[in-house]
Amino acid sequence: MENERGSWGSNIGFLLAAIGSAVGLGNIWGFPYKMGKSGGFTFLIVYLLLAAFVGFTIMMGELALGRKTGTGPIGAYHAVSKRFKWIGWLAVFSPFIIMSFYSVLGGYCIEYMSLNLSNLAFQNPAISGGDLFHSMLTNPLGSVVYTILFLIICYLINRGGISGGIEKFNNVGMPALFVMLVIIIIKSLSLPGSIEGLKFMFVPGYAVSGGFIEAAPNISTVLATAGGQMFFSLSLAMGAMITYGSYLDKKENLVKNSAIIVIADTTIAIMAGIAVIPAAVAYGIQQGIPVGEIALGGPSLLFVTLQNVFNSMGGVGALFGVIFYMLVLIAAITSAISLIEVISTFFLDHAAQKGRKASRPKVVLLVCLAILAEASLVAVDGLGSNGVWVPGQAAFGISGWNDCWLDFMDMLSEGIAMPLGAMLMSIMIGWEIRPKSMLDEIHSGAGSGMDSFFSVCMKLIAPLGMVLILSGQISDFFGKGARIAGYIIGIVIYVIGVAVAVTSPMRKAAHK
Repeated sequence: MENERGSWGSNIGFLLAAIGSAVGLGNIWGFPYKMGKSGGFTFLIVYLLLAAFVGFTIMMGELALGRKTGTGPIGAYHAVSKRFKWIGWLAVFSPFIIMSFYSVLGGYCIEYMSLNLSNLAFQNPAISGGDLFHSMLTNPLGSVVYTILFLIICYLINRGGISGGIEKFNNVGMPALFVMLVIIIIKSLSLPGSIEGLKFMFVPGYAVSGGFIEAAPNISTVLATAGGQMFFSLSLAMGAMITYGSYLDKKENLVKNSAIIVIADTTIAIMAGIAVIPAAVAYGIQQGIPVGEIALGGPSLLFVTLQNVFNSMGGVGALFGVIFYMLVLIAAITSAISLIEVISTFFLDHAAQKGRKASRPKVVLLVCLAILAEASLVAVDGLGSNGVWVPGQAAFGISGWNDCWLDFMDMLSEGIAMPLGAMLMSIMIGWEIRPKSMLDEIHSGAGSGMDSFFSVCMKLIAPLGMVLILSGQISDFFGKGARIAGYIIGIVIYVIGVAVAVTSPMRKAAHK
């Protein structure tokens, strides 16, 4: 039903937008590398189990929360909770901080696509990926300009609203991304030595025996790595699914939609791995680079290793470079516009509550300008290449989170705000307002077959899964020695959270 907030034109449009939000840069440079170094197929099984019992459950909870309240994260938590209403601020804080570096990385994609397009049109001599990346990072003004271009694209999409902007772009962008991904996969698997990359991803233990990493991780590391990747990849605790759910029609099946989003995101993540890892490994073998020194994850995979792969293909390489960086750009845009929508929806809903109708174009413009202000700091920093001071750099000797502004912003959002917000949300639903409050919303458009599963997962499995994820994030950002502290912190938060929830007036009123 159309209203002043807008709504999705179709369920397919919603699904493409939600999948687009989930499919981002983390799928392309994070999932395949983490899968390979963490046991290949073993990691995949752990990932799928966590996605089924934690990701799927939280996805349903967030979509139900958004649709039930018809507002963004802040309004949604205020509407249903007495003790946890402040969690909504975490769900707006996270996307704002994430956009500080996501928009910069999106700008890098525009720059690389432009360079490959120029090489294709004018047959320019290829520049090595390392030299190109270094030149880009040490050109702060250029990085800021491309960041502005990326945000302009996002602004033009978001200002059009839900059906007229976000849905319309995803209806074209997501099928295009899929087609381009298939093209790159075909080319990648045709390269000599690509089979070694497939073994790295799918054969348990091959990353160690093949020389890619020195030692296999223990099971707790695999659990934490898979959980962290699943959590970030599915756009959970960023407010995106609550926001998208708030625009969803009551007749739509949240159980089916949640399952489709989780399955599609995982499928595309695996496809992205098949597109990039075999090509990177094949190039490394061809150049005589020791396999342990081939960059198979992070920004270096996209902007150094793969650019070198395209350079090695001769004249046709620039064409594949344009296609690849275009698909990466689309993945970045589909995620970025969902994060911008979370922040914009807060201001639109706030104005509506005050009896005013805010101008969406003006709100989106102000949000994008605020993002540009913080993103400029990340762009000027150039992943630590330009000597810009980072908070905590002088006080701590920890290298996981204070090497550059991107890592610092990532620590604030992915490392703290997101896992904390997801854990508290599951405690709120499981122990304060009770699963039935969300199941009533889930039943609108679906049957009751998931009731017991949803209740058990929300009360126990999801929050305990978040303990693993939180410990993994703390370990990644503060060093392996902090993992035990992460477990303790997570368990303490869970126990205190449950104690707060069960004494809430909201819970007592529900019992009555």
